[in-house]
Amino acid sequence: MLLNQVAISCYDALLALIYPQPCAVCGASVEQRDLGVACANCWQQTSVFGGTETICWKCGQPSLGEVAAADGASVRCHRCDEAHFTAARACGVYEGALRASVLNLKREPHVSSRLIEELVHQQQQPPLNRATRIIPVPLHPERERERGFNQAVVIASELSRATGLPLDVVSLVRIMSVQRHRAGMDAKGRADTVAGAFTVRHPALVAGERILLIDDVFTTGATVSSCAQVLREAGALEVFVLTIARADTMSSSHL
Repeated sequence: MLLNQVAISCYDALLALIYPQPCAVCGASVEQRDLGVACANCWQQTSVFGGTETICWKCGQPSLGEVAAADGASVRCHRCDEAHFTAARACGVYEGALRASVLNLKREPHVSSRLIEELVHQQQQPPLNRATRIIPVPLHPERERERGFNQAVVIASELSRATGLPLDVVSLVRIMSVQRHRAGMDAKGRADTVAGAFTVRHPALVAGERILLIDDVFTTGATVSSCAQVLREAGALEVFVLTIARADTMSSSHL
């Protein structure tokens, strides 16, 4: 195992020497291919959630000044009370290496080993470890044809391979193309744009399942809540959400 790790490190160093890749955040050379588009220093500077943070148990919003119970379940921000998902988690804050990874994933269907490790870590923590099936948030077919792929499917596929959870890309579909969220749009405005945008075509596949819903970024939670609503109506017992990053809902306008 140690010899294998040494060999990989040497190979990465050789690749960096022959084919130098600048960090998408700071421009320095990325010396380890498993880090993706960001260098080790930028990964270190990025707020990645390790599990010790005090967060809203339901939506994952970092909490200010509250003390969690032993299981953290007593901490609630209450802004997510009406959301239809059971709980949502992210690998970290939409900044630095995570932001660069998300933006690159919109251009290239590739998830770095480092990012997969962070996603697996989050999935294995309660309550997401109760999930029995992985479903990516679907794009409208026209939008997917324009991009050439759905980044949520790419993430979900890698997570399925890493965890062994079955991947379902047929049950949940987007039936309505919606306008992109505008800068400054509040939670209600975002929810209105995705109302009725999704449906479940194969309810027998989701009935009785605990769904892990995958997307790239969690902003207000409107999209994943709309997905969770139709999945619950189709018989899913619980719907958990996992994203690469969590945006600052007070200032985010990128989605």
